[in-house]
Amino acid sequence: MLQQTQAPRVVPKFDAFMQRFPDARACAASSIGDVVDAWHGLGYNRRAVNLHRAAVIVVEQHDGTLPADLDALLALPGVGPYTARAVLVFAFERDIGLVDTNAGRFVARALAGRVVSSAEAQQRADAAVPPHEGWAWGQAVFDLGAAVCTKRAPSCAECPIVRSCAWARAGWPDPDPVTGSAGVSKPQSTFEGSFRQGRGRLVAALRNGPIPRELVAAAAGWPDDPERALSAVASLVSDDLARVDARGTVSSS
Repeated sequence: MLQQTQAPRVVPKFDAFMQRFPDARACAASSIGDVVDAWHGLGYNRRAVNLHRAAVIVVEQHDGTLPADLDALLALPGVGPYTARAVLVFAFERDIGLVDTNAGRFVARALAGRVVSSAEAQQRADAAVPPHEGWAWGQAVFDLGAAVCTKRAPSCAECPIVRSCAWARAGWPDPDPVTGSAGVSKPQSTFEGSFRQGRGRLVAALRNGPIPRELVAAAAGWPDDPERALSAVASLVSDDLARVDARGTVSSS
């Protein structure tokens, strides 16, 4: 849920979701539609689809228990390199460095003092983790990046590690190591008018019942672009979020 959604929006949804689907077996036994319905309000519904698919694999291949192996985690739908490592750190307390947006700034500025590639960022992060402190280290680095080592105005005067920061020790030369470094997210594309906005509108409309073909474009918010609306429908069908009958009527799966 925290992939591309802020924590304040996630917390109430997470609690409600866990009450409805307390474990992988409960999630896997439910329909994709039920999982997407519980996901309502978080956006990026494909994450809910991947979560359901991952739950099915966890039940069928791992006896309902999330694997503690990097390759096995990476094989799950919707789980990429960062998410897999985050699970290993926070669920299994492995001594692995995490490189998300906040931690990426710490790696580039404090550890390297220059622009770093994805591979080097991960290597440096892994090497910096004190033995048996992966969980605490990950939390500390996240908080440092979020509250002190911010993107536009880092509070270097208040930083607890400024004396050991590679960028600070070099005199803060330009350019900022964050610019162009791996692990530092790029600006997110505009949601208004986007393809995913149209998909979201269709998913919301389908909660009220089937949509006749002639109303699909309006339901997607693109009354003058029916081809784009039908492409959105096709993507929902591909994700098992919708089905289309012979008449072209769109219904929830």
